[in-house]
Amino acid sequence: MPQVQRLLERPGAAPLIREFSHAAVAATLRAILDHIRATLRDAAAPEIPAPEAMLARAGEMLREARRPVLRRVVNATGILLHTNLGRAPLAPEAVAAAAEAGRGYSNLEFDLAAGARGSRMQGVEPLLRQLTGAEAALVLNNNAAAVLLALSGLAAGGEVIVSRGELVEIGGGFRIPDVIRQGGARLVEVGSTNKTRLADYRAAITPETRVLLKVHRSNFRILGFSAEASVAELATLARAHGLLVMEDLGSGTLADLRPLGHRHEPTVPECLVAGADLVAFSGDKLLGGPQAGVLVGRHAAIDPLRRHPLLRAMRLDKMTLAALEATLRLHRDAPQRLPVLRMLGQGEAELRARAERLAGLLAGAAEAIVVASEGHAGGGALPGEGVASQAVSLAVPGLAAEELARRLRLQQPAVIGRIAAGRLLLDMLAVSEDEVPEIAGAVRAAGEPA
Repeated sequence: MPQVQRLLERPGAAPLIREFSHAAVAATLRAILDHIRATLRDAAAPEIPAPEAMLARAGEMLREARRPVLRRVVNATGILLHTNLGRAPLAPEAVAAAAEAGRGYSNLEFDLAAGARGSRMQGVEPLLRQLTGAEAALVLNNNAAAVLLALSGLAAGGEVIVSRGELVEIGGGFRIPDVIRQGGARLVEVGSTNKTRLADYRAAITPETRVLLKVHRSNFRILGFSAEASVAELATLARAHGLLVMEDLGSGTLADLRPLGHRHEPTVPECLVAGADLVAFSGDKLLGGPQAGVLVGRHAAIDPLRRHPLLRAMRLDKMTLAALEATLRLHRDAPQRLPVLRMLGQGEAELRARAERLAGLLAGAAEAIVVASEGHAGGGALPGEGVASQAVSLAVPGLAAEELARRLRLQQPAVIGRIAAGRLLLDMLAVSEDEVPEIAGAVRAAGEPA
């Protein structure tokens, strides 16, 4: 076994030292030698790699370690708002706005006209008021934070009434009852899993009641023998008792999705018109922006939260605020430029043409068959509704579908599909035209001998 110092003195080490530093190359070579020693103990016919091979391996390891862990992937799963893949892709305008805010200083909390301290909400609150019709707005780092802040500021020490059919669990095991308790309030469950009537809420109201909370079941549906009280009904009841009505819309949308060919999802403006005092929703789902939690509603519900100590712990950074502002401007001026809305509005002919283009680029490298597919909005949006799509069903000679999927995940960029009936499906629903050649190149590289 060569010594680390002898390897560092070889000609092949000099370029690595210039690129990565003497200490980094030495540590990597030491790790390689330790691994070789451990391997040799169990080898029937021990074989020590040549020094040049060790240096080459060190270069590979150092370059791999330099690559960022968080990097771009091609989403060919057929799920638009895939939580594990970062949910909504940003519009180019939002990406540019975030980069501009991050490249130097900004007027994050500075009023340029007055020359004095300003509000962190100065860019997004006017747009949210304009788009939703709300009197006031706040933004935080995610929707769970928005709900937690609202309940902490409006219901701590009191009771929050919720239908049993709306005590949902969201991703990561977070549950509405847990959020209510963490906010310092007491949960009061009313009704049953499938039916909760207005009378159930009325009977549960006590002098300790603070909020009637309605939670949109955005990640599942209750069908058949079911009933629930509307926001309008709850608002009438709340006014009679001096209470607040809050709705957690989850993956709330500003846009009516019916013109895009989907069933109706309650919009934020609709909830406010119906009488909700406060509406909470996500920024990185159907809104199509960066991760954020948005609160819109009446001054009576929003203003106490501006002074709550939790707000500072949950506030957004300048780049997220810039991206969110740009996203809201697109909702106002050019919603068709938002990637999520554009993808939700794609027709099958467009998707099939994209799939056929990919299949053509893979001729000779893989068996690629265009097939009908069913995608999903994901992210808790449009539960139970499939989205008609098209996919390329792949098979590469000599590679199992699982191995092909693994190799595609290791490409640059990574390509993520799904396996069905022993073949790898690359769904076109969330794939852009620019990504089609990248997928083809990744498949060809993945099919090469290891």
